Amino acid sequence: MATVNDARAILEIYRPYVLGTAISFETTLPTLADIEHRITETLEKFPWLIVEGGAEILGYAYAGPYRSRSAYSWSVESTVYVNRGHHSKGIGKTLYRHLIEHLKSQGVVNVIGVIALPNEASVKLHESPGFEKIAHFKDIGFKLDKWWDVGFWQNVLAVTLQIIKIFLVCQLSCELVPQRIECLVPRQV
Repeated sequence: MATVNDARAILEIYRPYVLGTAISFETTLPTLADIEHRITETLEKFPWLIVEGGAEILGYAYAGPYRSRSAYSWSVESTVYVNRGHHSKGIGKTLYRHLIEHLKSQGVVNVIGVIALPNEASVKLHESPGFEKIAHFKDIGFKLDKWWDVGFWQNVLAVTLQIIKIFLVCQLSCELVPQRIECLVPRQV
């Protein structure tokens, strides 16, 4: 799991995606304090995972709320970035596999991946753990003097309706839920 101490390495992985590609739609590089804040805020509710090789962080993945309205609390948006020098080594797939495991244990039902298009490598990364394309928006983002399309991919996790019903019944009274599954209830912010 990432900590704020990993923020500098995470920022360096993210830098080329922000400054030289449309993979991220951010147009200004976040500060170190911004990344520290994002890590802290994310870890309050969701995992932020890293893969290390020796003393180097090779990639990271995290999830955040899909939308702010409470009915969306069963769905998250995922993010995966791999150090540009370590592509095609299975790091992204490993991160996604572990991220999805964590999200299943939290009771997340839907994981949404958002991809700037064209980006065949990211499409393959998302489809490898079971994401399916569900939407395509044309010319929705402008970066690097060009309009970009964006696709949405969805991975419906295997969460049974019975467990969801337990959560809904116990949402107001979580002390009735055994400790081992209490973490599955998405926490409201």
